[in-house]
Amino acid sequence: MSKTVLVTGASSGIGKATAIYLAQNGYHVYGAARRMEKLQPLQAYGVTPIMLDVANEESIVACVAQIGHIDILVNNAGLGSYGALEDVPLSAARNQMEVNLFGVARLIQLVLPQMRENRYGKIVNISSVGGKVGLPMGVWYHASKFALEGMSDSLRNEVRQFGIDVIVIEPGGTKSEMMDLGGKDLMRVSGNTVYKGLANSLQKMYTEMEKNSVEPVVIARLIKKGIEARHPKTRYIGGAMAKPMLFMRKILPDALFDKMLMSQMK
Repeated sequence: MSKTVLVTGASSGIGKATAIYLAQNGYHVYGAARRMEKLQPLQAYGVTPIMLDVANEESIVACVAQIGHIDILVNNAGLGSYGALEDVPLSAARNQMEVNLFGVARLIQLVLPQMRENRYGKIVNISSVGGKVGLPMGVWYHASKFALEGMSDSLRNEVRQFGIDVIVIEPGGTKSEMMDLGGKDLMRVSGNTVYKGLANSLQKMYTEMEKNSVEPVVIARLIKKGIEARHPKTRYIGGAMAKPMLFMRKILPDALFDKMLMSQMK
């Protein structure tokens, strides 16, 4: 019997590629997002569209109840909101955390009871290289992803006893709407403030990164590898510059790493 998968944020990018790829490989996939019209084309690949707003409690509860049985949860829905800490309204910051962290936690709360009962479950949390490396002008995005990493580490050791695996995916540069939208958001928020010089430099860096980004299916393959491993790794890394960036973060002292990072923004 094929496993049932819920993929959030399935209307574009990594979520869309993952939903299609897993459906093509025999999984029973529900692709969830707010924009139902964007999900309709996924039906041609065997994906069942389902409405989900991860920032809305009623929507989250209704989505899980409608599916009924979920073996694998892929928490991919995310928001990339950018701008200097001084410039970003706290209302926007709270929304960022709601989507990238609290919505993820609520979905996990709802799927865990049945996973425990079945002694089987895979919870895949899509983090980012930005869950280990903090770029300027992305304070709240990085805060949410750093928090997601910590939550995943704690959760992994809570639920292992029930036969449930928690897997973190750390993509680097990947083609998606988020990079383009994030760049526009950055310039809207901080493009005309005292941080405009840094904002312009970062926007140029994002433009260069986008040219070298990998197709989302590369990350979808990583996810499939993780959920099918008998003993999955705690983290899977993929995408443009992901491995070298995380390696340098690991071996360099903070001051030297900061210098290297900022040298890329000139």
